Amino acid sequence: MNVKRTRKGDFVVKLDTQERTVLAEVAPQLRAMLDGDLADPALRRLFPTAYADDPERDREYHALVRDELADRRRAAIETFVATIERDRLSEDELTAWMTAVNDLRLVLGTRLDVSEETGLVVDPADPDAPLLALYGWLGWLLETIVGALAS
Repeated sequence: MNVKRTRKGDFVVKLDTQERTVLAEVAPQLRAMLDGDLADPALRRLFPTAYADDPERDREYHALVRDELADRRRAAIETFVATIERDRLSEDELTAWMTAVNDLRLVLGTRLDVSEETGLVVDPADPDAPLLALYGWLGWLLETIVGALAS
């Protein structure tokens, strides 16, 4: 896997077929979650608490911004899915990839209850091993995308 800025200012994205297949399978699952109940606990890191000490203000804040934030996340996923097979992306498209990959990672990390103490050395006997491996790989992909955008 590799993501690099070209002299023209766009980006070359080199992913193998299996990597693209995995991304194409998990992105629509996140889209479905965003189309469902936004109060789903797995989405909590996508819509963090703004006022931890004031539940009423926090509810008001979420009432004002949650739909807009969800719409932006849906738009990023749509761009991500629409461009998943492409080897060249514009900066806007790669930024959408960054958002989608980050959101996928946050939701997966929440579901797996990943914390700073969670090791990413995966025990193959762990029933969550495939998901933990995916979580680690998404982190690496995110880091690669951020690096390319910063170059």
